[in-house]
Amino acid sequence: MEVFLNRCRKGSDRRIFMEELAVFGGRPVREKPIFYGRQYIDQEDVEAVTKVLTADVITSGPQVSDLEKHLCEITHAKYAVAVCNGTAALHLAALAAGFGEGDEVIVSSITFAASSNCVLYAGAKPVFADINPETYNIDPASIRKLITPRTKAVVAVDFTGQAVELDEIREICKEHNLLLIEDAAHAIGTTYKGKPVGSLADMTCFSFHPVKTVTAGEGGAITTNDEKLYRHLLRLRTHGITRDPEEMVHPTDARWYNEQVELGFNYRMTEFQAALLLSQLKKLPRFSERRKQIRKRYNEAFADMPELILQKEIPESDTTWHLYVLHLNLENLNCDRRQFFDALYAENTCPQVHYLPVYWHSYYEKLGYEKGLCPNAEKYYNEVMSIPLYYGLTDEDVEDVIHAVKKVVAYYTKLK
Repeated sequence: MEVFLNRCRKGSDRRIFMEELAVFGGRPVREKPIFYGRQYIDQEDVEAVTKVLTADVITSGPQVSDLEKHLCEITHAKYAVAVCNGTAALHLAALAAGFGEGDEVIVSSITFAASSNCVLYAGAKPVFADINPETYNIDPASIRKLITPRTKAVVAVDFTGQAVELDEIREICKEHNLLLIEDAAHAIGTTYKGKPVGSLADMTCFSFHPVKTVTAGEGGAITTNDEKLYRHLLRLRTHGITRDPEEMVHPTDARWYNEQVELGFNYRMTEFQAALLLSQLKKLPRFSERRKQIRKRYNEAFADMPELILQKEIPESDTTWHLYVLHLNLENLNCDRRQFFDALYAENTCPQVHYLPVYWHSYYEKLGYEKGLCPNAEKYYNEVMSIPLYYGLTDEDVEDVIHAVKKVVAYYTKLK
């Protein structure tokens, strides 16, 4: 225990060794629970949504159009299509990409299921690439190994908000004539080599769920620089219906006429969602900066602890962080991930796990996927959890999280 004590830099850390873990009946670090992610809504957001309630148009109107223009300004993309949620964005991207039966699409193994499900929606087969064990993003070397004559595209996920290795992945896609879809659900505000995520792939998909950096309640968007893809996405968003005579089979100049030319969906965004997101995007720079500050404080607190492993950051990515991954070095701990998770949760600094390797889900088991496909991803899953990281955390909240982590580490460390 003295070895661990000597590594603690603050006098307050010394109290940790005298504290009984809350999971075993001790007093928790804090009374009110905090969770890994949470939206931040202010009066300006409330007023923006309230104003729309009295407008003439409350869906697919000027707020949505203004939002799409603003997303283009933020991402430097030529076109943006706002949709009702991030899963809808991925689904439409898969359809616009032309995925179909017999196609294979390479997807990151550590991601939310929607990144892979969109491939299944289109009738194609997801092929899971392993991750870089240091960055947790899709490994370009794994992508190369998985390419076959059936490979149609790559879905690369900017996990935790950090950009994937875009230069290498784009080179692979160019070499093999593959489409690149960047799943940037975590990465609004991130730049790669100074260029915003959203303009660097054939299509980029965003999510604006409440735990993301900015929220529309629920919402999503696809950005692209390809006009043909853009026009296809617009049709797919609205039932496959068009009002453009050039896209019709039976064009007419009748003002009332519209024509369904393909099977699409109702994935439109409401004016309420768009108004909220427009208001939230005004705060994106300070939301991003606060997340960076919190991450920096966590890294400082955990840097000298051999029981923990810090995520590697690539220099090309100036990251707006969505998640802070607490990576356990289990060789130096007398517990497994579940025991550490439960202990940290009991301290009311409540973590979450991101994510189960997608092919471990029971639905994918039924499709024939088996464990062992991606060793790095599977090892990662058994060693990690996400701790609170969001704009509304106070400095005191952050110190409570650090205190709780050190308290649990002190109990389970082998380095005594």
